[in-house]
Amino acid sequence: MTTAPSDERAATRAGYAALARAVLYRELLVFVRYPANAVGGIVVAVFFFGVLFYGGRMVAGRALTNSIEGIVVGYFLWTLSVGAYSSIANDIGSEVQWGTLERHVTTPFGFTPVALLKGVAKLVRTFLTSAVVLAVMLLLTGTTLHVDVPTVVVVAMLGVVSVLGCGLAAGGVTVLYKRVGNWLNLLQFGLIVLVSAPAFDLAWTRALPLVHGSALLQRAMVDGVRLLEFPAADLAILVGVAVAYLGLGYLVFRYTTRRARRLGVLGDY
Repeated sequence: MTTAPSDERAATRAGYAALARAVLYRELLVFVRYPANAVGGIVVAVFFFGVLFYGGRMVAGRALTNSIEGIVVGYFLWTLSVGAYSSIANDIGSEVQWGTLERHVTTPFGFTPVALLKGVAKLVRTFLTSAVVLAVMLLLTGTTLHVDVPTVVVVAMLGVVSVLGCGLAAGGVTVLYKRVGNWLNLLQFGLIVLVSAPAFDLAWTRALPLVHGSALLQRAMVDGVRLLEFPAADLAILVGVAVAYLGLGYLVFRYTTRRARRLGVLGDY
C-alpha cells in the first residue's frame, strides 16, 4: 500500500518512547480511576491464598507449614504470570466487543507494537498489585523471605516475559477466532504446573516458559541468593527462554492478525 512509508515516518516522528509513556499512563490512570475494581482483584487473590493456606493446613498440618515459603513464592509468581498471560488476550477481547479494535490497527505504529506495549503496561500494574498480595501473604503466614528488590524484579520479570509471549500468541488467536475465552481460562491453570515444575527436578523443563524463572526466584527469595551470585549459565537460560517465547509469540500474533485482515474478520464478533 502507498500509505506504508508515510505511516512509518509518522511513527518515527511520534516516537515509540512517547507511545510507551502514553500506554503506561493510560493503564495507571484506569487503575486509579476504578479503585474498587483494583482493590477487588487484590482481595480475590488474597482470598484464594487464604483458602489454600488455611484449608491446606487443616488437611496437611505440619507438612504444609514446613513448605510455606515455597508456596508463598510460587503463588506470588503465579499471580504475576496470570496477569502477563491474560492481559493481551483479555484486552483484545474487550476491544473487539467495544468495536474499537480497528483504531489500533490503523495507528502509524502498527497493531503488534501497540498490543505488546499494552501488555507490558498491564504487567507493570500487575507487579504492583502482586507486591501488595505478597506483603499480605507474609503477614498472614508469619513467613520471612529474602526480598532483594533488584534480584526479585529482574528474575520475576524475565521469568514472566516468556508467559507474556504466550499471552501475545493467545491475543492473536483471539483476534482470529474471537470467542476462545474458555480455552484461555483453562490454560491459565496450566501455569500452576509450570510454576511447580522445578519441584520435579527435570532438566528439560527449563526450556518451558516460567519454569526456570520459578526455580531461580525460589532460590532468591527462600535461600537469599542475589542476582550476581547466580551462575552465568542460569542467567543465560533465563534470558534465552524469555527472548525465545516473546519472539515466538510476536510472530504468531503478526501471522494471526494479518490472516484476520485477509479474511475480513478483524472487526467481527
